[in-house]
Amino acid sequence: VQLQASGGGLVQPGGSLRLSCAASGIIFRINTMGWYRQAPGKQRELVATITSSSATNYADSVQGRFTISRDNAKRTMYLQMNSLKPEDTAVYYCNAALRGTNYWGKGTQVTVSS
Repeated sequence: VQLQASGGGLVQPGGSLRLSCAASGIIFRINTMGWYRQAPGKQRELVATITSSSATNYADSVQGRFTISRDNAKRTMYLQMNSLKPEDTAVYYCNAALRGTNYWGKGTQVTVSS
């Protein structure tokens, strides 16, 4: 199983980024997919999830600013991040979950700074 996250970078406060997570080795369409993040000195936390039926769930801190989506044909999940804040700075990880089994990608760094 491989989950390859990309799209991170340095952006100014108020800016936008779009993260992608390309999956292989799993039946992508039946997995719940999610984005998590970990800031320095903090625990990994949920950002957003999307189920196989495209039901979504967001952390309160990103609700209304971030949008999670998936393209089953491309086996890819996305995270559109708008109105970024310095507190969004973290390594962002993609996750695939099915029947209690979790898979993780290596993460992509997002830095929000002026």
